[in-house]
Amino acid sequence: MSQDRIFAEPKPRPTDFRFGEETVTVFDDMVGRSVPFYQEIQRMTGEIAADFAVDGTNLYDLGCSTGTTLLALDPVVSPGVRFIGVDNSAEMLEKARQKMADWGLSRPHELVHSDLHEGPVIENASVVIMTLTLQFIRPLYRTQLIERVVHGLKDQGCLILVEKLVVADSLLNRLFIKYYYDMKRRNGYSDLEISQKREALENVLVPYRLEENRDLLLSAGFKQFDEFFRWYNFCGMLAVKG
Repeated sequence: MSQDRIFAEPKPRPTDFRFGEETVTVFDDMVGRSVPFYQEIQRMTGEIAADFAVDGTNLYDLGCSTGTTLLALDPVVSPGVRFIGVDNSAEMLEKARQKMADWGLSRPHELVHSDLHEGPVIENASVVIMTLTLQFIRPLYRTQLIERVVHGLKDQGCLILVEKLVVADSLLNRLFIKYYYDMKRRNGYSDLEISQKREALENVLVPYRLEENRDLLLSAGFKQFDEFFRWYNFCGMLAVKG
């Protein structure tokens, strides 16, 4: 695994963050060092998915990146469930294919190159996973995406959603961000890396408040909603279709 050093040197001007070849090379290290309790979130996701996944249905990972989540799910989800990973980065999907081949993934599976702002069609699903994905969808398109998820889920199917949050109270929001940056420093990121990464994400990552995410999911047609993970400004949410 290559170490994330994308923002280690000063850049002349900030550019929007991209999930291209440079990011793909270091992505697994990046998320491991940038997402609090990432391994535990993956374990919890697998635990929940295993209980909702139904043989003969599809499990979707929207924004599957390098396939880490799908590979973590493989040992715990019934082999009768078909995995479908979707991402808008061809480079990410190529890395996912390599990892799945190395893993020897034998269950029915498919990787789909698609822009989540426009597609794909979701059908016969018992589980849909979005791990730090919805925050990269332009707010104007989030409702229609979640409605597509609801439409494609079978009754009692679930959406597992992990997101970075903003907090309504300005003091708590500042503190939670400070604690998050302290975590990144503990994981070896410099102040320069933190600052330049923040600037690169400013226009492409738009987090919602917890209440906004909840209202979005319930208004789209989910009947149950709750949090299953919370660390300051990071949250795991579970929504179930009635």
